Amino acid sequence: MYTRKEKFIKQLTALVTVTLGGSTTFAGLCIWNGNENFYRDYVMPFTRRLEPETSHGLAVFAMKHCLIKKQLKPDAESLSTRLWNINFSNPVGLAAGFDKQAEAMQGLHRTGFGFVEIGSVTPKPQEGNPKPRVFRLEKDNAIINRYGFNSEGHEAVFHRVRQEKEKQERAIIGVNLGKNKISAMEDVRDYVTGVEKFGAIADYLVINISSPNTPGLRGLQQKAELENLIACVLEARNNLGTANLPPLLVKIAPDLSEAEKKDVASVILKEKCRVDGIIVCNTTTSRPSDLKSQCKDEIGGLSGQPLKDISTRCIRDFYRLTNGQIPIIGVGGISSGQDAYEKILAGASLVQLYTSFALQGPPVVRRIKRELDEILRSNGYQNVAEAIGKSSQGN
Repeated sequence: MYTRKEKFIKQLTALVTVTLGGSTTFAGLCIWNGNENFYRDYVMPFTRRLEPETSHGLAVFAMKHCLIKKQLKPDAESLSTRLWNINFSNPVGLAAGFDKQAEAMQGLHRTGFGFVEIGSVTPKPQEGNPKPRVFRLEKDNAIINRYGFNSEGHEAVFHRVRQEKEKQERAIIGVNLGKNKISAMEDVRDYVTGVEKFGAIADYLVINISSPNTPGLRGLQQKAELENLIACVLEARNNLGTANLPPLLVKIAPDLSEAEKKDVASVILKEKCRVDGIIVCNTTTSRPSDLKSQCKDEIGGLSGQPLKDISTRCIRDFYRLTNGQIPIIGVGGISSGQDAYEKILAGASLVQLYTSFALQGPPVVRRIKRELDEILRSNGYQNVAEAIGKSSQGN
């Protein structure tokens, strides 16, 4: 027989076990199902207590191990689009910088992204810049990072991308190519090597010459340097010897002057430099005067809400300067269906997220798609393609 005290302790233990077990099960199911309210009220506030780079690592771990339920409902027909002979179930992709080492492609695909861009990847492994190198600007819905192309190198990333490509249910994969810090900035071989390495397995390739965190890199956007670079990487792409040559894109900075934008446009419209698309835009080194967060003056690239209007203007400018002839992937400050819609109206054929995914978690992807579908249909568009550039035409 138990004493009254022993009986009470046993009952209390059982109650605690059941409560904790039930709570853990409930939390696990909410995370697995991508419950937006649970992420907003519990998961994301918890991750904000961690160092930003630690939080980033946990997010990659969760996606790597597919710790979220696969989206079972097909994307709305209005979201499907075709570009570069690739069928995208939706135009909402993940920007480079989140899955730097190509570890989480399958989990990100299951989350609902229409495509996943990995990297930036450098030929040789490199550590990147010293820590701390990521900073949350919570009051501004923004992030400043100065990662500096931390990469495990071509070999490690190549094997992971190849494994993903062999899966029946797989992500559409873009490979973002970077440059080793020790390489001379005027030397284009890092990019040529990347094209030769990943050309046969990437769905598209990106030449990243706009990161603000590698000294001298943005100088490659100058007219003569850009023309030489693009001509060399296009030649390498065209000599791959594969049946389907991957589209080649260039990622542009948002901090270009009007004259520099015209120079870039004039280069990419030349026959020998005719890339298949541009990504507009990377993070900005500018700091809007209305930033409120404590870390606002940290060195690095600013992304998120403060970049939204800057990015949209850049998209509109390049759509106009190229006469809509060069497809654009629009990125910068997208956290709602309306934000994505504005990028498309400005001239983007596809869009990408980064900061909103980092700050709001996986549910933001499905919410943006749902809202975008509703906005397209309410404005009389049957699909994404019909809306591209509508606000830029005639400007």
